[in-house]
Amino acid sequence: MIRNLLFDLGGVILDIKRDNCIKAFEQLGVHDPGKYLGDYEQSGFFHNIEAGLITPQQFRDEVRTLIDHPVTDDRIDDAFNAFLIGIPVERLREIERLHRHYHIYMLSNTNAIMWDSVIQHEFRKDGHDMAYYFDGTVTSFEAKVCKPDAGIFLFAEKKLGINPAETLFMDDSEANCEAARALGFHAAQVLPGTEFITLIPGATLQ
Repeated sequence: MIRNLLFDLGGVILDIKRDNCIKAFEQLGVHDPGKYLGDYEQSGFFHNIEAGLITPQQFRDEVRTLIDHPVTDDRIDDAFNAFLIGIPVERLREIERLHRHYHIYMLSNTNAIMWDSVIQHEFRKDGHDMAYYFDGTVTSFEAKVCKPDAGIFLFAEKKLGINPAETLFMDDSEANCEAARALGFHAAQVLPGTEFITLIPGATLQ
């Protein structure tokens, strides 16, 4: 029996667009930022901030090494946050409805710059904060490891106190879903253009 829903964030709850972020960093003067930015996982120091291996300030300083003119922290943060489009209010309300029937959790590859700014703002757009929607959250920068590494799932299992056999994990990356299944979780991929609600048992419950 599924008792817990474990949501990925980007591409599942929060709409994202990699190309927007690439263009924003190009406009700052970064050459070929696409080599750092993947749809599901980052590389180089973009990976390191998501894995909690460097601080936001260290990340900004790394960006500056790729640019031949001065640039402020805010402009770097804005370029990074361009990856995020937003959360439709109806998705927040779907999570609110699901919370009547399931324990709700989040497991996300993300970073402190996005987490402390746009992400928090997006969850407040329907009059609640993030804690209203989730019984617990795990981020890669907190766990010091990114999906699809098994370590982040084991970290989530321990921190959240969840039984994988009773948990449905939803992610837009099939590699992440496969990693979860290998550890005993139920998992379903949220394909582009689809909504997570269609993958959840009893989703028509009100």
